[in-house]
Amino acid sequence: MRATILTALILFCGNILNAQSTESTLWKPKPPNYKVSQAIEIESLFPMFLYEGWHVGVGYRHDKFRLRVSVINGGDYNADAQSIDGEIEGYKRYYNTSPGIFLGYNIWKNLELYGYYERHTFEIEQLSSSEIRKISSNDIGIGISYQFFFGRTFYVQPGIHSYLRAEETVAYSNNESYTIPTFELTPVIRIGARLWTKFD
Repeated sequence: MRATILTALILFCGNILNAQSTESTLWKPKPPNYKVSQAIEIESLFPMFLYEGWHVGVGYRHDKFRLRVSVINGGDYNADAQSIDGEIEGYKRYYNTSPGIFLGYNIWKNLELYGYYERHTFEIEQLSSSEIRKISSNDIGIGISYQFFFGRTFYVQPGIHSYLRAEETVAYSNNESYTIPTFELTPVIRIGARLWTKFD
């Protein structure tokens, strides 16, 4: 009798554990989010809003590929300060309204590797004189980031970007000049939502 009850309890507990392992949860939805066959996503580099700027990106995903377009205006966010190399002393660099296009591929689960082109227009402020000059820049680069989902819809996507561009220099009335970095590594964090999804 005891053996029968013990066997029944073991089978009951095993069924509960099996049900829990296959059940869709907030953190582990079934099927996984990276198994999506098609999706439309909208996202933002939300720190821009803290500096009176804005950023919006819209993407379409097909299996492991994603095409995304974005527009950024950095407000008074200092782009020089975001670079891993640090800011250039005596100057601040601001994003004017600038478009970009990104093509990515999920190399593992929600880990995305992507290349991009951004047509940036920067305002360069010389702090000692408050003079502002503009630089237009054709930036290309490679980025890598990971989408951390909260359920099916919302996600946070931290990553790192590399930027390559031609050398550009602007001069100021005091005969000093500013040269934009030709290579940068920059950490980024985006928040986003999947507005529509389709699974096979």
